[in-house]
Amino acid sequence: MKTKTLLASAILLMAGHAHAQSTGSCPTLPANSGTAWERLEGNGYTFCKAIRDSDGHQVLAVMITGDAPFKPRRANRIQEARIDGDQNWWYRSELSGSVGIEVRETLVELDSRHVAHISARATNEQDMSQAMSLAEALRFDDVRVSIN
Repeated sequence: MKTKTLLASAILLMAGHAHAQSTGSCPTLPANSGTAWERLEGNGYTFCKAIRDSDGHQVLAVMITGDAPFKPRRANRIQEARIDGDQNWWYRSELSGSVGIEVRETLVELDSRHVAHISARATNEQDMSQAMSLAEALRFDDVRVSIN
């Protein structure tokens, strides 16, 4: 009986860990990322925040919607990227009234009706690099099926 209880507990813990990595309407996080999604559903959008387990800090955000709030400008292109297997670009942006915070944004076309707007904020180059690397490791396979 004790063995069955331990086995059931282990399965539940593994299922909880898998759920933290992908919530169905958020992209899949790498298993070793040390982050989990916080999700907010709205009318016509899903907003996902990747929160670092160790300190509760937001690493990046993904907004999945039919009409992106972000409009890329070629003049703000700063770095090539490969996100979910597709060629892409990171764009420099800024937060109004925030000194010392770097912002990077990009768009990922999910299907003919949906895009993912990815944004990362950081106060130093190392944190920005980690956030951009995490974004480039995201997988949107489940999102394409679940967003309607």
